[in-house]
Amino acid sequence: MPGGTYTLVLERDTSGPITVGALGEQAFPAGWYAYTGSALGSGGFGRIDRHRAVAAGDNDTRHWHIDYLLGDAATTVDRVITTEADIECAVAQQVDRPSAEGFDRIDAFGCSDCDCRSHLIYHEQRDRLLSAVTDGHESAQEGAAAATE
Repeated sequence: MPGGTYTLVLERDTSGPITVGALGEQAFPAGWYAYTGSALGSGGFGRIDRHRAVAAGDNDTRHWHIDYLLGDAATTVDRVITTEADIECAVAQQVDRPSAEGFDRIDAFGCSDCDCRSHLIYHEQRDRLLSAVTDGHESAQEGAAAATE
């Protein structure tokens, strides 16, 4: 199965705190979230199936920060955007830089193995967040292509 970079677009239908492993208790308002991760190992994008199983309540194992958010009943997976390239941090940084009002990051979420500020971004409007994610994947791919030329 191919691998690369993915972004989960998530909806939370109610606000509330969630204890996220070593990050402790975090506030998660209702709205839309984009989590960017990588699936580069032998299972490739099969990791997304694992995320969906956690979100559905079929897997109670918590390895990563995202597992705690996905495991909360108020969170559902709306869609997944994938790119067959190793550009996880570039995508996360692109999604984290919208100049428009209303975007917020959950500091230190999902980035304990890199220097990014966060791999989880929040916005209350789905369309605004989805546009930032799509643009982030496209910009990161263009940057990676330009770097190899």
